[in-house]
Amino acid sequence: MIESVLAANRGEIARRVFRTCRDLGIGTVAVFSDADHGAPHVAEADAAVRLPGVTPADTYLRGDLIVAAARAAGADAVHPGYGFLSENAEFARAVVAAGLTWIGPPPEAIAAMGSKIEAKKLMAAAGVPVLPELDPDAVTAGDLPILVKASAGGGGRGMRVVRALGDLADAVAAARREAQSAFGDPAVFCEPLLERARHIEVQVLADRHGTVWALGERECSIQRRHQKIVEEAPSPAVTPELRARLCAAAVDAARAIGYVGAGTVEFLLAGDGRFFFLEMNTRLQVEHPVTECLYGVDLVRLQIEVAEGRVLPAEPPAPRAGHAIEVRLYAEDPAAGWRPGSGVLHTFDVPGVDAAFGDPGRGGAYGLRLDAGVRDGSEVGVHYDPMLAKVIAWEATRGGAARRLRAALTGARLHGVTTNRDLLARVLAEPAFLAGDTDTGYLDRVGLDVLAAPLAGERAVRLSALAAALADAELNRAAAPVQRGLPSGWRNLPSQPQRKTFEGPDGAVLEVAYRLGRGGLFAEGHDDVGLAGAVVTGEARGEVAVTLDVAGVRRVFRVRAVGDRLFVDSPLGPVALRALPRFADPGDLVAPGSLLAPMPGTVVRVDAEPGAAVAEGRTLVVLEAMKMEHAIAAPAAGIVAEVNVTAGQQVEAGAVLAVIAEPSPSDEPSPPGEPSPPGEPSPSGEPSSSEGNPE
Repeated sequence: MIESVLAANRGEIARRVFRTCRDLGIGTVAVFSDADHGAPHVAEADAAVRLPGVTPADTYLRGDLIVAAARAAGADAVHPGYGFLSENAEFARAVVAAGLTWIGPPPEAIAAMGSKIEAKKLMAAAGVPVLPELDPDAVTAGDLPILVKASAGGGGRGMRVVRALGDLADAVAAARREAQSAFGDPAVFCEPLLERARHIEVQVLADRHGTVWALGERECSIQRRHQKIVEEAPSPAVTPELRARLCAAAVDAARAIGYVGAGTVEFLLAGDGRFFFLEMNTRLQVEHPVTECLYGVDLVRLQIEVAEGRVLPAEPPAPRAGHAIEVRLYAEDPAAGWRPGSGVLHTFDVPGVDAAFGDPGRGGAYGLRLDAGVRDGSEVGVHYDPMLAKVIAWEATRGGAARRLRAALTGARLHGVTTNRDLLARVLAEPAFLAGDTDTGYLDRVGLDVLAAPLAGERAVRLSALAAALADAELNRAAAPVQRGLPSGWRNLPSQPQRKTFEGPDGAVLEVAYRLGRGGLFAEGHDDVGLAGAVVTGEARGEVAVTLDVAGVRRVFRVRAVGDRLFVDSPLGPVALRALPRFADPGDLVAPGSLLAPMPGTVVRVDAEPGAAVAEGRTLVVLEAMKMEHAIAAPAAGIVAEVNVTAGQQVEAGAVLAVIAEPSPSDEPSPPGEPSPPGEPSPSGEPSSSEGNPE
């Protein structure tokens, strides 16, 4: 019997493992990097061991340190979670060699599926349909379009779509760099790009005694950068007959490699019903909660019990009624090329949650589940994946699950970092999604101009700015040493209005002018708005509830102030503002044409020299952050006046990477070459499409 489990991971999945361990009475051990010293998974463990450093290569990818941590803390088993070393056969062997129980498949099964190249050969031999493999050095124009893929790992890293032969070399080089950084293995291969396909996967579970379960399918077609962001079970496109064929193929795949434990067999489903093996993930999947909701199982518990030698029943449990949908909440800006965010998450609050890391339907009811790796005050860094949480709704119907999930997202209070919340909420209300008409090119087909649009429209932003100004005045009054009962700016006779200036969500300047008098609120540009009340709900946290009467309809705006940032939540949509000083500090001014680092990161490549003429949109610097490459492009045509960084240099957010000066009439910009047409990778290796064979 297992007595203590070390989770060889971090964040949300470590917390998920610990929850099941607590249910089973098993002790827990966390490992943590220096960047994660204050993370929730560390605080929740019975014991925690530091891994010195911050990068994955120095910490969570150091199998020797993790095995030593298990021994030091007295753990007798290791759960790898997903990512990092979860699909590393050598790590699994090291765990077993140390006399510890490995809560995962046999190292030989991991090795068999660890190389996508070899895995496809094994599956073809087992009779599972596969797409042909292409050697990157032998690709011809007739093979296009193709997908470049890392042989090791997944999660969309080391993947590039290639539609023009001239882009192949850069795409392969970029994929190799990302694969080396994320998985320690630069090997890549190519395969035909199957467009307008669906990503369907089957959850399998096998014991040591020959029993293999297939727990239905999940659809994971909605992806960005080949990484899933919306997952559901069952798939709206899978019929009972197709489900039986998919499950049979998944069982054949598991049996072919002597699989034990939980795993996932992934397929591409063409519109004509043909399906092709993509890969087998020899670990727990990020999206496992939708299967748990539908089948009423705890997959982590089953993993532990199988590792202890449990004999599974001959037949898997039957699915429960209903439909489950999961969304991945990321710290990123979809409208800015999916740029990852970082910083302090001041507020993290999702309403209506019935369960955390567990079955939301205990007792037979449907419900809402939250699996989060963060909490109020968490620091979102640049060294790891930017996923904050997974939100899962299980309801009687697919439409009901989408509606409940959207309500949770729109009502969530997420302050401090930009997230993809608005995009997820829009997807869940989009007609094609609700009709089940999705594929791996869904985001491109519908368009980010539609899906990444803020939930708060122009009118909502202006009302939120007014509410923020009134909340700021209320907080100032609450902190005043005398005469707190007087309204802000109160005069016996009408006087000049109070004025506050904010930077809006799109960078535009918003000026709010208002006056509070005996007749109530008078706000310029808001003739139909009155103030029904402003109450400080949390003075220490800078929180105020402002109730506005808008054309006869009362609406509550919840405002939180953190430094010069004001976060406003209302049914009209969330709005983040920055209070602008009345007089700008000259030291804060940035020269026109400056290219600023959007996040902390490492400079991978510099494609500019002082004096060079460049076209608008040309990539000048490539940064690596959160294990992905990000292209920094020229905001306008001009001449490179300064280049302030070199390859390998670490930079902080806001650092001036380069400066572009206006061109003289005689200057001719160099051919842009970038950005690439929609759906093609840029020469920097930055993917511009989520369509194609996903991870």
